[in-house]
Amino acid sequence: MSKSELIFNKTNLFLERVLVVIFALLVLDVLFQVFSRYILGTSFTWTEEFARFSLIWLTILGAAYLNGKREHLSMDFLYQKFSLANKRKASILIEVLIFLFAFIVMVIGGFNLVYTTLHLEQLSGTLRIPLGYVYAIMPISGLLIMCYSVYHISIIYSNKTNI
Repeated sequence: MSKSELIFNKTNLFLERVLVVIFALLVLDVLFQVFSRYILGTSFTWTEEFARFSLIWLTILGAAYLNGKREHLSMDFLYQKFSLANKRKASILIEVLIFLFAFIVMVIGGFNLVYTTLHLEQLSGTLRIPLGYVYAIMPISGLLIMCYSVYHISIIYSNKTNI
């Protein structure tokens, strides 16, 4: 196993664990909200906001994880008709476009969003945490997607993938 494969596998394992923890916290939060509303007769306002922020992190970080595993939904009807050489070219082009999207939209745009919300000292309504911390998942996931794209391109070039 090469060093890049080892880093890839360890990163995926770490992401899996983080996603499981976020999902478990989300489930516990929603169960607590239901319990407090119907059993205790009172509703805690912070649970809805925590659930929203957890879902944001789960979704965006999950997208990076799925990109790394190459398990995103795709329509490959036309792709399957390509020759092996054209499949490799198309796969590299797709990875380059994913890299550019992650860099421009998620990393640059995400850092601008985080910087702006932290600079303006915007706080969430109920939990009163800086919104920049909530939005920080965007550039983090963008950087992960960029790393995954570089890894995938190296795998395609080295013919270690069954395209």
